[in-house]
Amino acid sequence: MESQNSKSTSNDSRCVFFNTDSEDYRCVVILTVKRATGTFSLVGCIFMLLVIWLLRRYHSLAQKMILSLTVAAFFNSVAYVMGDSHPEGSLCDFQAYWLTYFDWSALAWVCLITVNLYLNLVQEISTNRYEKLYHLMAWGVPLVMASLPLLKGYYGPAGAWCWITDDHVAWRFGIWYVPLFSLIFLMICCYARIICVANARVSLAEEIKPLKWYPSVYLVVSIFPLINRLHNAFYPKDPSFLLTLLHVLSAPLHGLANAFVFGLDRDWWSLLSPTGMQLALQSRLYDRTLIGEYHPGAVRYTQADLVDLSDDDDNDTNVLFYSPDMALKDRGP
Repeated sequence: MESQNSKSTSNDSRCVFFNTDSEDYRCVVILTVKRATGTFSLVGCIFMLLVIWLLRRYHSLAQKMILSLTVAAFFNSVAYVMGDSHPEGSLCDFQAYWLTYFDWSALAWVCLITVNLYLNLVQEISTNRYEKLYHLMAWGVPLVMASLPLLKGYYGPAGAWCWITDDHVAWRFGIWYVPLFSLIFLMICCYARIICVANARVSLAEEIKPLKWYPSVYLVVSIFPLINRLHNAFYPKDPSFLLTLLHVLSAPLHGLANAFVFGLDRDWWSLLSPTGMQLALQSRLYDRTLIGEYHPGAVRYTQADLVDLSDDDDNDTNVLFYSPDMALKDRGP
């Protein structure tokens, strides 16, 4: 029994992705960087959620999609922060499933934001009725993609975290990398068309610029993970410390990168001035029922820059951008 416990303790203290002792400086550096980048992403997502809640940016479909993307990125970041270097087991499988699911969910929302913008601006179609379909796709497709390797038993230690193991390289690329880069390419093509149309409407072009960075962000943070996984495929017994380090530096940064894109919209910063924040907090914290007698509707503590028609569900046009010469068509099936 004592020998068995000693063996278990020894296994738990091993650095499974370099097959060395857990005190190896390489393992310490990789795990520290992984936690740090995951934590930065968590902070970025929390900031986005706080701003969305504070400024009530969750009424129109476009705003709800940004909120859903932030939620997916938040839970995706949790996967990178959780635990240490896990040996095979149920906890490792859980981390791998969690990571695959929310990686796919975040990617799905970025794709759907692109599709929604394309339909609104290029096709001039109102997408109001697509909200449930969007949610079904963004939460349902990842469920299938994450469950397939789990049912096959292909999850296990895969570097700095648990994922599809080195023994199933084809599944790594089939489940994630091939669809990822294919979708990024298609999104870039969509945005090229969107920008061409937007350039004809000066008022829209400036507003679209931040959104085009969402697929670009996914491309940038996925390059080093792809290179490292290719190296793993060719040299499964000889992982590269440098490539692993670059992998853990970039892969967990989806949440922080989304927050950066979120911050590129200059309208947000005008609303986050000290005065704007004070008014938004007052609007959030005051009990509307106590002051309802002064106004027949909900009281808003706003200044000119803080007015947001999307606060009123009756005024929710569900249009991502507005131009006087653009009228969306509600095309039925």
